[in-house]
Amino acid sequence: MTTLTEQIAAYEVQKKQKVPAELLEIMNGATRDLVATGIEAQALAVGDSVPDINLPNANGQSVRLYDLLKQGPVVLNFYRGGWCPYCNFELGALQAALPEIKAKGAQLVAISPQTPDSSLSTAEKNALEFEILSDQGNQVAEQFGLVFELPESIRGIYDKFGIDVVAHNGEDSFKLPVPASYVINSDGNVTYAFVNADYTQRVEPQQLVDAI
Repeated sequence: MTTLTEQIAAYEVQKKQKVPAELLEIMNGATRDLVATGIEAQALAVGDSVPDINLPNANGQSVRLYDLLKQGPVVLNFYRGGWCPYCNFELGALQAALPEIKAKGAQLVAISPQTPDSSLSTAEKNALEFEILSDQGNQVAEQFGLVFELPESIRGIYDKFGIDVVAHNGEDSFKLPVPASYVINSDGNVTYAFVNADYTQRVEPQQLVDAI
């Protein structure tokens, strides 16, 4: 079975063949600049308590994190949106790992700033069987210390690619979360954390399973 890392590596090869070098350099430069801000060190980490999240799912129904935690651990994933190919690879890999996550008595929840309608499209496209929550305005992602604003240079490139972040998110701040995955125990404490300002880097789901 192909790992998430291998899927991303294969996509990176294709991207370098299709995207002009000058655009790739702008994108890579923006990533380097974001890493340099130290945002990863500001995010919630192992040992921290998580806020009591209450967000709508893809069907508009309210989901409260601490209600889920009463039933056992939760694997919590923050992704940028269904327009992001790396996020789709990751969501697909998480779906494949869902039986193992459930076998350990845990639940899987993913969060993005997309509207519920956009989240529903993402869930359907990837045949996801876990909760996809809508954090419009990134209020929860802010509490986790994950939020940054997409620079003007990248907005123009995304326009060229036909990516309308404003339409997906239903608001025009151009704020996104950096990719992050957490394992949270039933007491609401982080027992495993992966946060990476480089959106092309994602944690292998098996590491999350092992951390439960």
